[in-house]
Amino acid sequence: MKSSDATQSVLQEQQALCKEILALTERENSALKQTENSSSFEVAQQRKQLLARLDAALQSLRATRQGMAPGQPLPPETAQMVRQLQDIIMRVLVLDRENEQALLRRGLVPARHVPPAARQKPHFVAELYRRQSV
Repeated sequence: MKSSDATQSVLQEQQALCKEILALTERENSALKQTENSSSFEVAQQRKQLLARLDAALQSLRATRQGMAPGQPLPPETAQMVRQLQDIIMRVLVLDRENEQALLRRGLVPARHVPPAARQKPHFVAELYRRQSV
């Protein structure tokens, strides 16, 4: 029973953190849809803070999971919390993909993430020189 209580506590912390991540992603999504020029620096700082907290939560979740007996079925409450966490994480992933696409459409993606012209058209530069020399 003690292990189940610890697991519930860790999952509740994880769920609260995932909800914060979802809220941040939703704010970013609504700002991108409303064509606001929101501070990407602020969002990046919040993401870094959440990432550090997420890493710590993951470590505590791993420690709790290692304390459980292998093959032991999860109690129904714990299984329900795991499903809720999975749902939240999937919503975050979908919204994050939408945000990435919106950033790409606006040209707000860092240059290192955009493929170089040589990879898109291998003979682009040679063709450009050929056209200019004629």
